[in-house]
Amino acid sequence: MYQPQLDDYVRWNKKEHTVEGWIYFVDSAYITIETKVIPKSPEDLQHGTHHQNNHCLVLCYPEAYHQLEYVKHRRLE
Repeated sequence: MYQPQLDDYVRWNKKEHTVEGWIYFVDSAYITIETKVIPKSPEDLQHGTHHQNNHCLVLCYPEAYHQLEYVKHRRLE
């Protein structure tokens, strides 16, 4: 069975729809898949943290790992 790794690009083939993106966080309880990155507006940058982007993340729990399809790894591109 595939074990999700940080910086892997995966396709999560769910019955309803497919989620695709980079694995952003790995823990024993779940992983997050980054599906979208949106630059922050200049106003948000002035009044927020030092982070330049907003990240849209989807949670995936271990019982669904069998639905993940490995596509590639970020460092191997």
